[in-house]
Amino acid sequence: QVQLVESGGGLVQAGGSLRLSCAASRGTVVAYTMGWFRQAPGKEREFVAGISWSGGRAYYADSVKGRFTISRDNAENTMYLQMNGLKSEDAAVYYCAAVRPRSFLSDDVSVMPADYDYWGQGTQVTVSS
Repeated sequence: QVQLVESGGGLVQAGGSLRLSCAASRGTVVAYTMGWFRQAPGKEREFVAGISWSGGRAYYADSVKGRFTISRDNAENTMYLQMNGLKSEDAAVYYCAAVRPRSFLSDDVSVMPADYDYWGQGTQVTVSS
């Protein structure tokens, strides 16, 4: 079993930056596909960014391309989301998620929340205008 813990959320002014971390408090996320999702009040959980098990491929939602960067440090058993140029519409609870890839021959990353098996508790990001 893998347990994920997010940190780094908080209150930031529009245009500011935050760095979210997702650490495995139990188990290891090495060789897991990982992703960041977010959910704002009254909205469905949506894909933000994902990174393949190898770290060789990253995917981003169109709304965050050019502003957010996902990365992973397998030695630290941790994934990160660097968020720059934050906007009011980025405010949400951010969740990290992990799943074993269907094949280690592929670097695919799913954008569907239902495809992920392990989830953190979430960290709140608030953006003031």
